[in-house]
Amino acid sequence: MKEFVISEVKAETTVLVGLITQNQDEAKTKEYLDELEFLADTAGAVTVKRFTQKVAGPSQVTYVGKGKLEEIKQYIKDEEENERPVGMVIFDDELSAKQIRNIEGELGVKILDRTSLILDIFAMRAQTANAKTQVELAQYRYMLPRLQRLWTHLERQGGGSGSGGGKGSVGLRGPGETQLEMDRRIILQRITLLKQRLLEIDKQKTTQRKNRGRMIRVALVGYTNVGKSTLMNLMAKSEVFAENKLFATLDTTVRKVVVDNLPFLLADTVGFIRKLPTDLVDSFKSTLDEVREADLLLHVVDISHPDFEEQIQVVEKTLSELGCAEKPCMIVFNKIDNYTWIEKEEDDLTPIRKENITLEELKRTWMARLNDNCLFISAKQRENIDEFRSVLYKKVRELHVQKYPYNDFLYPQMEG
Repeated sequence: MKEFVISEVKAETTVLVGLITQNQDEAKTKEYLDELEFLADTAGAVTVKRFTQKVAGPSQVTYVGKGKLEEIKQYIKDEEENERPVGMVIFDDELSAKQIRNIEGELGVKILDRTSLILDIFAMRAQTANAKTQVELAQYRYMLPRLQRLWTHLERQGGGSGSGGGKGSVGLRGPGETQLEMDRRIILQRITLLKQRLLEIDKQKTTQRKNRGRMIRVALVGYTNVGKSTLMNLMAKSEVFAENKLFATLDTTVRKVVVDNLPFLLADTVGFIRKLPTDLVDSFKSTLDEVREADLLLHVVDISHPDFEEQIQVVEKTLSELGCAEKPCMIVFNKIDNYTWIEKEEDDLTPIRKENITLEELKRTWMARLNDNCLFISAKQRENIDEFRSVLYKKVRELHVQKYPYNDFLYPQMEG
């Protein structure tokens, strides 16, 4: 069966395509395309060009308008003539089977959307049997409604009985219909098998969690690439894979951490992202169970990112969908060493923009809003880590006394 997501890292060149709409202005589209370029880079592709178009909404036929598609086609043709072939075109939104088929027919190169790109990165990052199973399930769920496009070479075979017959028969009669139905049945059987396998993994994970003893569970959550794994390595003195790429962590890692005389469990979880496919959230249920069963969430935020406030909203929305909105949560603003701001001229009377706000002003704003439920650190440079440990100790101890009222869990207090 033909696959249409990349299965290995190749230094392919790619073109990105996004829309500017009533709900998504030019600045927002640029931010989304910046993120899409980072995703492409993580997958091993090099972005050579971006195309955007102002429209009321995506075309149901080709996503962009006819003129814009012709412009992209001409660019690909020109690059090929100059011996700089474009390997694929990536669209910033999820495409339907019809859109993919039409665009591919016009451009003649590989077509990916944001969802298939994310799935490809997940497939590349998956290390354990659990993660691989979850990624495979998400990929099949993505492929199922797009099956017809895999068999466009059979469209000429009208064949079959019935009035009209021949070319243009409804629904690809004859061999085409047989192949489509066969593929659909194979995929549905495979999805059922993968779901059963994940149920078994769920049972194993539940048993493991029950055997962890009387310790508070703390989960690191947040947008992808905000430094969760770096903070995990710092706190647990572990060697969790950390890299300046998106979705460096796929498998949940749980470590025992001791602060002062208090042991607790710290879990590093998969990062969230804008426009995260629903199928992916569903498929990663067993991984995200660590978040559901946590007693305290540490929401790590990259404060140096220009759009960190929207990233916070994305994470909060995803947590709400997981049923974790009411859990005790603390925001940890990371990467303060990377924070930059632009000072306004004294005679500049234009309104203050978010890039004009200093780190100290941001601190005062968020501290006033969240009281003692936020901290500002740099995990990489180890700034304010002592304060972080101290605040975390108080919160975990408070939760532990509530959940396990007997103090025999505590290690002996160290005399310093």
